[in-house]
Amino acid sequence: MKIIQFSLLITLFSFTMNGAAAVILQYHHVSDDSPASTSISPAQFEAHMQYLADNSFRVVPLSELMNSIKKQQAIPDKTVAITFDDAYLDILTQGKPILDKFNYPFTIFINPGIINQNSSQYLSWLQLKKMADDGVIIANHGFNHDSFARIPKNLTEAEWLDHLKTLLNQAEKIIEENTGQSWRYFAYPYGEYTPAIQRMLKEHDFIAFSQQSGAVGFGTDLTAVPRFPASKPYDNLTTLRDKLHALPFSMTLTDESTETIYPINSLESSTFNVIVDDFNKSQLNCYVTGIGRQNIDWQTENSFMITFNAPLPSGRVRANCTAPSKSKPGRYYWYSKPWFILEAGDQWYPL
Repeated sequence: MKIIQFSLLITLFSFTMNGAAAVILQYHHVSDDSPASTSISPAQFEAHMQYLADNSFRVVPLSELMNSIKKQQAIPDKTVAITFDDAYLDILTQGKPILDKFNYPFTIFINPGIINQNSSQYLSWLQLKKMADDGVIIANHGFNHDSFARIPKNLTEAEWLDHLKTLLNQAEKIIEENTGQSWRYFAYPYGEYTPAIQRMLKEHDFIAFSQQSGAVGFGTDLTAVPRFPASKPYDNLTTLRDKLHALPFSMTLTDESTETIYPINSLESSTFNVIVDDFNKSQLNCYVTGIGRQNIDWQTENSFMITFNAPLPSGRVRANCTAPSKSKPGRYYWYSKPWFILEAGDQWYPL
């Protein structure tokens, strides 16, 4: 059984003094007629945008936010970036008119291999080029929408990484040829990644975006930039409000604790090493997908353990840990750790 440790460093001075806290929202469809799990209705999407406007949020291009983090430049508080995955047609027909109403910039992560199929469900290259010319950021979601984390049985990890590197660069080249843009931003399909994938992306100068929750700041790992899913079932304005006001935990992880893929029943607990400053230990809560709130056992002044209260379910699993800020009442520090738990015999078994 695996027991993993987390070394967590909360660099609060940069967040509280410089206001270096921002949130990235992730959407897919803007439609009443698409799958609920990846959709938000146009009416609710407009309600989200109206909330941002009514509460003085500063909506910026993703490039502005990423440049601020890379250069360690001050990020005004209540900064938000808006992203979409998969280049569905309704982003243009139903989402963009709402965004234009508020003059909000946004980013679309696309799969060139899917765009090339000329499906009526997806944006065309002509539409994407016009949007790019209008200031929309068009970025890389992989050549096709295949998981990067799951290695086919007939390939070694090195062969898989070479294959991914080829497809990634091919996708970036096609995007540049068709839109005139090459930001070297990449969103993980399904949010799945491994440390080896992260190293490969860093070596090739990509910033990578995940699907795990959390705010961003100066300490954000640019190979796993968190985004808050804001489509159903997470589209409720009450819960969205807490996310929009979230503060980032900056974390460093030991080599072993960066692992993301485990066979089912092989991961039983996690230990976090923490520099506690701006929250009360008694108010730290961690919830894990499918098994709910976990008991937190403080081992030392700066270390606590979570022993999972049930086996982690198969599939994509996350631990969301939050704690209210003492210096900013009503706001929460937020960190999410993803795992991908595989059933025995999974055909994409990577171990």
